[in-house]
Amino acid sequence: MAVLEVRNLHKSFGAAQVLKGVSFSLERGQVLAIIGSSGSGKTTLLRCLNFLETPDSGEIRVNGQLLTGQNLTDDRIRANRLHFGLVFQGFNLFPQYTALENVTLAPSLLQKKSPEAIREKALALLEQVGLKEKAGYYPWQLSGGQQQRVAIARALVKMPRILLLDEPLSNLDARLRLQTREEIRRIQRETGITTIFVTHDQEEAMSISDMIVVMKLGVVQQIGKPQEVYDDPANLFVAKFLGTPPINVFNGSVRDGVVYIGEDAVLEVTGVEDQDVYIGIRPEGFVLDENGPLHCALSNVEVMGRDVSIVSTHPASANPSVRSIINADNKVDDSQATVRYAVKPHKFFLFSKETEERIRYEVK
Repeated sequence: MAVLEVRNLHKSFGAAQVLKGVSFSLERGQVLAIIGSSGSGKTTLLRCLNFLETPDSGEIRVNGQLLTGQNLTDDRIRANRLHFGLVFQGFNLFPQYTALENVTLAPSLLQKKSPEAIREKALALLEQVGLKEKAGYYPWQLSGGQQQRVAIARALVKMPRILLLDEPLSNLDARLRLQTREEIRRIQRETGITTIFVTHDQEEAMSISDMIVVMKLGVVQQIGKPQEVYDDPANLFVAKFLGTPPINVFNGSVRDGVVYIGEDAVLEVTGVEDQDVYIGIRPEGFVLDENGPLHCALSNVEVMGRDVSIVSTHPASANPSVRSIINADNKVDDSQATVRYAVKPHKFFLFSKETEERIRYEVK
C-alpha cells in the first residue's frame, strides 16, 4: 500500500484554478520532487497536503486513511497535520530560542511527551543532522545550511509519516546549496522518512529524488524516475524544463519519412505522417562528423576539461544558439565557419506543432 495517495486534487482561489486534477502516489521511504516554474501550483499542492489550504475536491490518503472530506473541522485538520512535518522555505526558526529549543517547541505545544523525553529525542535528531554541538546556539549564530538542518530536525521530532520541504535550498548561496543538498539526502536515507519537496531547480530535483512530478499551470505533465523522464519526455515543456544545458529546439518538418531541420535531412524515420514539427536535441545528442547532415554556423568552442561545448547557430533553431556537448577527445577545428553533426536517435525528439505532445517514431 502506498503511504500517500493523492487523487484528482483541485484547488481554486476565486476564479483562478491553481490545481487541476492532480494525482500521484508515493511509496514508503521514497523521495518525491514536485517541480515546475513559478505559477505551476507546486507550493499550493504542498500547502494542501499539510492542510494549510483546504482542497476544493479530490482525495488525500495516508496509509489508506482518507484525510479529506466534508467535515474538516479544526480538530480534524490539526489531526491531519500530524501525519506531515513541514519545513518552510524561510526556515521559520524562532530567533529568541536556541537550536535545541526550536526543535523541542512543537512537541511541547502538542503535549505528547514529557519534557525530558522530548529533549532526549531532540538532541538525538540534532546529532543525526550533525548539529548536536550547536544545540545551544541561536539561529543568528548558525549558517543558512545549519538553520535548514535545525528546521528539518524540528519537523522530524514529531515523528511524521511524511516530511514536506518547501524550496529547501532557495535561500542558500551556491556553495551551501550543494553541501546542504547532500545533507538532506543523507538525513533522509538515515531516517528512512518518506519525503516530498518542492523546487523550481530541476538539477536539485534530479540529484536527490527517487521520483519527480513535473507540473505546469496546475496540471501534472509527467511523473517518473528522474532519468527516465529526462530520457523520455512526454511533451515539449518537460523536455525544455529538464536538462542543463537545456535542450536545443528547432523548427522542422517530416516529409516522406525524412526529418528536416531547415534544408538539412537529418534522420530517416518510420511511423510519422508528413507534418511540421518541433525537434528537440539534447546537447549530448550531437555527434561531430565532417560528413554529418546537420550544418551549423560555428560561433565558439568552450573547453571544459572532460567535455567540449560547441556553440553554433542554425536558421531553424528556436533558440538564439545551438549548444552541443562532445567528448574532449574530439578535435574541433575552430578556424572553420561551419560545424557538421550526425545525431543520436535516442537523444532526438519530435513534438507536435499543434499540441507540443511527443511524436513517437522508429529509425529506418
